[in-house]
Amino acid sequence: MSNVLPSNIAIENVIQSKMRGRVSYQGFVSSQVAINFSYSKLFNDPSGKGYQRPIDKKRCNDFANYLSQGEDALYSPILLNAAGHWEFHAYDNNRPNYGRLICKKKAALMDGQHRLGGIRQYIKETDSTLNVPFLAFHYLDDDEEIKLFDVINTKAKGIGTSLSRYLNRNNDEISWVATNLILKPESPFFSKGTLIGKRTKEKNITLQNLYNIVKFLTKKSELENLSKEKKLNLALFYFNLIKELFSEEWEDNKLYRLTHITCLYGLAIAGNKIINDNFIVKSQQPDSAKIASILVNLTEIDWSSNGDLKYIKGLPGANMLASDILNCIKG
Repeated sequence: MSNVLPSNIAIENVIQSKMRGRVSYQGFVSSQVAINFSYSKLFNDPSGKGYQRPIDKKRCNDFANYLSQGEDALYSPILLNAAGHWEFHAYDNNRPNYGRLICKKKAALMDGQHRLGGIRQYIKETDSTLNVPFLAFHYLDDDEEIKLFDVINTKAKGIGTSLSRYLNRNNDEISWVATNLILKPESPFFSKGTLIGKRTKEKNITLQNLYNIVKFLTKKSELENLSKEKKLNLALFYFNLIKELFSEEWEDNKLYRLTHITCLYGLAIAGNKIINDNFIVKSQQPDSAKIASILVNLTEIDWSSNGDLKYIKGLPGANMLASDILNCIKG
C-alpha cells in the first residue's frame, strides 16, 4: 500500500520524547485522521520487508462492538513508524518537547490494525468521532520495525483466558461461579484450582477449566436460568459428593485420573443430565438423596491412571466418559 498522503496533516499538542535513544511522539488524533495517516506492510509485500497478517474482520467487528460500550471502552495507543517523514515543531523555546507534528507521508502501522479496523467500522455505523491515542517513532529502519513487531506479537504474552475470567467475574455469572469454586474453602477445588492459569502439580485445574465445567453442568437446560448463587451451590453439591465418594482418587492425581480435566469435563457433562433428571422444580433444588444413591454406581469405573481412562483425551474423550457414566447409573 502506498504511503502517500493527499496533503500534509498537522497534529497539535504532541509530546516529543526519547525511548532508548529513539525519538518518539505521543498524542491524539481524530478517528477520521487515524484511519488515513498510516498503512500496513503485509507479509507478502514485494519489497520483502512486509510483516503484517491479513486483517481479521471478526476481530475488527469485536472491537467495534467493544467501542459501543461508550466511556468504559478504553484502549491502548496504536504504534507507528514515521520513518523520518514527520516533522516536529515546538510551540516555543521554553517547552521544546511540546508542539505541532507535521505528517508529510503515511506512517507504517506496527501495532493496532484491528483496533483501527474496528474504529473505521464504528464511526461509519455511528457517524461519530473518537480521539485515538498514538505513539510514533520518528525513525526506525525496516529491520528494526520488523523486530519490534515480532517482539510485540511473540514475546509479550497475553493475560490468558483464566485471568481474563477472573477480571470479569463481576460482569459474567459463569466467571463468578468458577472463581468462587477456587476461592471458597468448602469447595473441592479450593486446593486444586489456579486463578491465573499457571498449573502446578498440586493446582492442575485452571479457572478457565472450571468455567467450562460450570457451562457443561448447566448448559441447554433449566439450570442455565438459575441465579449465580444457586449455580455455585449446585456445583459445590455435585463435586463435593464425588469427592466424598472417591476421596482417595480425588486427592491423588498421579495414581488416579478423577481430577484430570478430561474426566472432570465428562463428570460435568453427565452431571447435567443426572441433575436435570432429579431436580425439584418447586424448591429449585436437586434431589440430593436420589443423586447420592445414583453416584454410588460410579464405583464400577476404574479411575486409575493405568486403566482404560489413560487413553481418553479432549472433549471427545469427555463425551465418551459421560456416556459410560450414564450407562453405569442406568445399571
